[in-house]
Amino acid sequence: MNHPQGKTAALLALTGALSMVGAQAGTFPDYGFAPPKSSYPSPFFRLSQNYPAVAPGPSSMPAFFKQLPANFSNDFETWRTYMNEVKKYCLEGNTEVAWDVQKNKVRQWYHMPWQHYGPNGREAIHGLTKEAPIQPKQLASTQTGNGQTYAVGIYNDIGAYTIGQVWKDPQNPDPSYTSQPKGFPNGTVVCKALFADIDINTVPSLVNPVLWSAYTAKDFYSTKRAITKVALIQMDIAVRDTRVKETGWLFGTFQYNGAMTGKSGWDNLVPVGIMWGNDPKENGNAFTNPTPTETKINPALKQTAINANTKELPPTHLGWNGRLNGPVDNPQASCLSCHMTAEYQQLAPMNPTFQPNPPPVGSDEWMKWFQNIPAGQPFSPGTRSTDYSLQLSGALANFYDWKCNHSGIYADGKNACTNVKSLNLMKASDAPEQEVFKVQRSPDLEELQ
Repeated sequence: MNHPQGKTAALLALTGALSMVGAQAGTFPDYGFAPPKSSYPSPFFRLSQNYPAVAPGPSSMPAFFKQLPANFSNDFETWRTYMNEVKKYCLEGNTEVAWDVQKNKVRQWYHMPWQHYGPNGREAIHGLTKEAPIQPKQLASTQTGNGQTYAVGIYNDIGAYTIGQVWKDPQNPDPSYTSQPKGFPNGTVVCKALFADIDINTVPSLVNPVLWSAYTAKDFYSTKRAITKVALIQMDIAVRDTRVKETGWLFGTFQYNGAMTGKSGWDNLVPVGIMWGNDPKENGNAFTNPTPTETKINPALKQTAINANTKELPPTHLGWNGRLNGPVDNPQASCLSCHMTAEYQQLAPMNPTFQPNPPPVGSDEWMKWFQNIPAGQPFSPGTRSTDYSLQLSGALANFYDWKCNHSGIYADGKNACTNVKSLNLMKASDAPEQEVFKVQRSPDLEELQ
């Protein structure tokens, strides 16, 4: 995305990107936006990028795999133990070091490269990227102001091995490693912590908050940044499990409820639910609930299980017609429906509403975004799948935007990609003629000024 930015931020982003010219394998910029050291004297974020060169063995399989229910039910209580164990796996050793994952003494975690780039790129304090706007009353009926979401995702060693293979040559990433017959290996775990800059006094569940300092934009549409406090609002998890028949993935979400323990802490993350499919035959709209005063659970959904315990789960909007989504996510989508569009080149928008003339809700065209696609299969014909990883599809888009469009136009009018014959730029050569979409969570991302 080409948008004007503040001079300092632009220089930092460009400097980070230019360092890639002479990069060796595994050398990627840490962040794109940094405050003056005088205003933040502590150490800056470092990208965990020492990806395993050898695929982790069976001993690396997460212990919580043993907790997978024998029968997949939409009764969340059959999933509670599994979700609790995944949460423990994600947080263990990380909360003590404020998610400086390279200091984790329990297990190693890794970041996706090339998320420093562009107007939403990583900031330097905690490595957070700007994710999406927050609309009034999206989080609570008392929340009247706008806000924005920032997030950082981490991959376990099993998933990081594949990241390392894709980016083994930093100048020539290879997305074939995440496309069938390959893909993220069984046992891959992704954990993503999301923070909101919302006025916490207007959201009852954000009492006793977990607050991080971050170098954030003034508002979602601004390029001016300052050090602010952001509150933990959500944690997402994704697990690659070959026992999941139709998609090969499990996606889950936790929501922060500071009333649970009466004190600040990551233990206040309570499960919203888990999903393993998009229920492609269910096309109703009665349970869509963008400004919730209650959590509407759709009993017709058989591939989503939502926590029905209202004493721990605050009222939340969920996804389209009750499918799983978190409080800062799109109520017209679902965890799986967004992530299954992850591909390069990104020919498809992440949601049917992210286009000029959206199809009718529940129509056959609409339901293309709520089908079940196997792991490693691209959403659009002729592309390469990034196997449910929007971080990877976004990283590839960022890299090639910089490489092809911002590394110089030559005298013959061609850019770097067309001049470097040896560059194996992945192109969707047999894809149908259609618009190539930038990776995005919302059309609002295209409206930065």
